[in-house]
Amino acid sequence: MSVTAAEGFVASGLHAGIKKRRFDMAMIATEDRRPVPCTAVFTQNKFAAPPVELGRATLQANGGQAAAVLVNSGNANAGTGAAGYKNAQLMVAATGEALHIANSHVLVCSTGIIGTPLPMDPILSHVPRLVKKLSVEGAHDAARGILTTDHQAKEVVIKGSTFTLGGMAKGCGMIAPNMATMLAFLTTDADVPRSLMQKALKAASDATFNTLNVDGATSTNDTAMLLASGKRGKCDHDEFTNAVLAACRDLTMQMARDAEGMTRMAHLTVTGAHTNDQARIAAKSIVENNLVKCSWYGGDPYWGRLMAAAGSAGVDMSVAQSRVAYGGIVVAAGGVAIDHDGTALAEHMMGDEVDIEVHLGAGHGSAKMIGIDLGPGYIKENSKTS
Repeated sequence: MSVTAAEGFVASGLHAGIKKRRFDMAMIATEDRRPVPCTAVFTQNKFAAPPVELGRATLQANGGQAAAVLVNSGNANAGTGAAGYKNAQLMVAATGEALHIANSHVLVCSTGIIGTPLPMDPILSHVPRLVKKLSVEGAHDAARGILTTDHQAKEVVIKGSTFTLGGMAKGCGMIAPNMATMLAFLTTDADVPRSLMQKALKAASDATFNTLNVDGATSTNDTAMLLASGKRGKCDHDEFTNAVLAACRDLTMQMARDAEGMTRMAHLTVTGAHTNDQARIAAKSIVENNLVKCSWYGGDPYWGRLMAAAGSAGVDMSVAQSRVAYGGIVVAAGGVAIDHDGTALAEHMMGDEVDIEVHLGAGHGSAKMIGIDLGPGYIKENSKTS
């Protein structure tokens, strides 16, 4: 039941006609229509879409509460100016009217094509239908309704000792910190302070969503939300924080495995950096490098491309102390190739997931990032999107 696994939440999804065939709208609501604590992490893209701007303003104004979230896919309502902001407000108003709740307790999210006005007639006419379909069993339909080029729904349930946390997400392309391009919605029946919710969601996003880099593109619409009904009472704060982290990690891996055109995933660790921040900069430079990504597609342990990408990142590096390893097999040290087990290396490189370490030899900083290979599938998917 994912996003409705926690007590107090219902959901629905349907096809409204924004897209040709697939589900393209979803709704999450509290079962009793009462507002509950809600926290969110939004895109850091300065070209943020109107739904993001409205969401930020709404949560700031109402102290961080929500009773419903309306989502459409197929159109991001981004690059649409004042008219787009008004359309986001109309989506809020339609939801508030259909649910008989205050507009100030409604949030909206959009995802899809940038720069095209929302088709408001099908959206507004289908809001009442979404409300009628709301149920605990509607979670999977909701998870389908938020997808764009995803191949499958992404859902998770984490069972705590005294609470449940469920969630759903979308995202498989235009993914780069910060955040990984995506929409994610988490719900829990734990009674936790909103300050803890915000801290837990931000920390989990940094450790999971913000480590995923498919193509270096940061979306205009990135949003992760966490709502808490409090239906099952107080819980252990550390256990709750760990549950949020586990849910976000699970959804991150589902997004990585569903990345556009993906055939191989790279788990990159940069070590030996002067600082953790420099390690993150180097890691981002490596996983976004097209030559590196092409070598992953071909299963080629081309360590020189890794070092070249790190060396051009503008961070401290001591080549003499550096090393590169694939699957724990050191293939280069001090900036030159060294003898290694070629058979074991080839076997590792042919797997669906590759582990890589690049040691910069400049300190004790480190960072992890998930990268995706670059092959014909990604180009085909993104060459005809508008």
